[in-house]
Amino acid sequence: MTEMSMVESIRQTLEDEMARDERVMVLGEDVGVSGGVFRATDGLHARFGPDRVVDTPVSEAAIIGASIGLATAGMIPVPELQFLGFSHQAFHQISHQLARWRYRTAGRYHAPVTIRAPFGGGVRTPELHSDGFEAIFAQGPGLKVVMPSTAADAKGLLTTAIRDPDPVLFLEPLKGYRLQRDDVPAGEHLVPFGKARIAREGTDVTVIAWSAMVYIALEAAEAAEQYGVSVEVLDLRSLVPLDVETIGEHIGRTGRAVIVQESPLTAGFASEVVAVAQEAAFLSLEAPMVRVSGWDLPYPMPLVEDWYVPDAARVLDAVLRTARY
Repeated sequence: MTEMSMVESIRQTLEDEMARDERVMVLGEDVGVSGGVFRATDGLHARFGPDRVVDTPVSEAAIIGASIGLATAGMIPVPELQFLGFSHQAFHQISHQLARWRYRTAGRYHAPVTIRAPFGGGVRTPELHSDGFEAIFAQGPGLKVVMPSTAADAKGLLTTAIRDPDPVLFLEPLKGYRLQRDDVPAGEHLVPFGKARIAREGTDVTVIAWSAMVYIALEAAEAAEQYGVSVEVLDLRSLVPLDVETIGEHIGRTGRAVIVQESPLTAGFASEVVAVAQEAAFLSLEAPMVRVSGWDLPYPMPLVEDWYVPDAARVLDAVLRTARY
């Protein structure tokens, strides 16, 4: 084990996979000579050269479109979108082309493309940078959506993504890039998709979260102890595929659930979790399930960002209301 920040873990994983397989390559805005705006690709250009670490024009659609062509030609591209907030500029290429590539070619071609994109609050970005659109892309058949919360899972899930024969949207929490540090296994480490992580055990209320919201949930769970409420926290890790079995098992055990997401409330992925949970554990529910989320507003400017992003106090309030129902 080596303690790393999340961004260090991602950078090391990219280097390891590029060294393991010469077909793996990185492309995107500023990923080459400058090493990426968050240093996630730092040093890769010097080691692997401009043919495998490619600086692209400022065009998200071109980055993903080129990745589809590269994958079809036998490469394993890992394109970076500088921020998920800019993914709408490539929505057609991601959801209508990349995600359906195996289907559209009747299985003749795979599309082993892993799109990396950071998102989320806590770092005071300008407008259009922090938006979380995971629910939109979760509706794209053929596309896996993966969202690590720890440095260890960043390595294990990114390794699995790069080796997957089909496309993966790999979303990284901006706030967690350097604030989140934990022990990362040395050597080969793979974490399977569709298997949630039990981040904390508890008996009274199940809190389900992903990405940076896992740590907000853990903070709220610790605070709930003073009120005599035992809270367990599930980290989904991947939204597509979704670990329906673990969701049903744990909500069935506690009978109460709070789902936390950073994205706006309406039609967010938390709603999908609620729907899945009531199908899997309806007869065990002791209270209505509660969602804690961002507001149904455009992502705000930096000075009011803390009001928008869910915090431990909001999650704790939902937990206590659910526990006392």
